[in-house]
Amino acid sequence: MQVLRAVITSGSVTAAATHLGYTPSAVSQQISALERETGSTLLERVGRGVRPTEAGLLLTRYAAVISEHLAEAETALADLRAGREGRLTLRYFASVGPTLLAPALARVRREHPGVAIDPRLADPDDALSEVIQGDADLAVVVRPPADARQGINVVHLLDDAYRAVLPTGHRLAAKRVVDLADLAGEPWVSSEPPGPCLAPLVDACAAAGFSPDFAATSEDYATAQGFVAAGLGVSLIPGLGLSARHPGVVVRRVRHPEPVRAIHAVVRHSSLEQPVLRTLLDALRDSGRK
Repeated sequence: MQVLRAVITSGSVTAAATHLGYTPSAVSQQISALERETGSTLLERVGRGVRPTEAGLLLTRYAAVISEHLAEAETALADLRAGREGRLTLRYFASVGPTLLAPALARVRREHPGVAIDPRLADPDDALSEVIQGDADLAVVVRPPADARQGINVVHLLDDAYRAVLPTGHRLAAKRVVDLADLAGEPWVSSEPPGPCLAPLVDACAAAGFSPDFAATSEDYATAQGFVAAGLGVSLIPGLGLSARHPGVVVRRVRHPEPVRAIHAVVRHSSLEQPVLRTLLDALRDSGRK
């Protein structure tokens, strides 16, 4: 249709061919093909030139609109490739929000102010599925898929060690480092729901020769600290979950062994082409080093 527009604007096939850098024969062939596709005569001869029929004028007006929209699309694609606009959808779990995710998103907003960011809390398994299905660009997870999935990249962000959380008057509160086996006979407060965050804790206790006896259960780190402060038991809470500490507890390192949860970002390989996503990954890694 751009060839038709050039012919109508210039008034002849020869002039249009010169302007477009084609041969007159090639221009005529394209006009003939367009007439066959539309089932309409688009040009009629007038002297040595041509003029558009009603059908030709109609099609030319649409060609102008299409050309304008195409230019807009090309500009939008260039902005998207450069990270000047677009939308970034990510999924995360609660304890990474304040300490890992918040500063990373602040950096993304500074460097890519035109990009809309959609962060949402999600169950880790659901978050992974959303990335695989294309409903999210990135998910922060504790347990990446065990099997290598085509088109999925797993990026290690940090290892988040668990800490012993004890009442202030506990017999081990004076120690700087607590042997995990020394907590074997204690009542325990669970700070994690069943799943990938609870597994490192239970596995470490098994390696130390015991299974924790949970006297109270909470899926919230602040509540778990409150239970510990009230004397209901001891707890293990990951470092990222201790950004706010209860005044009635002490926090100590754990050894033999030290439970650790490995935190990863899961992204589709094709999404790594987005500058804004690469900025987010860099910012998440930097947040994890602090």
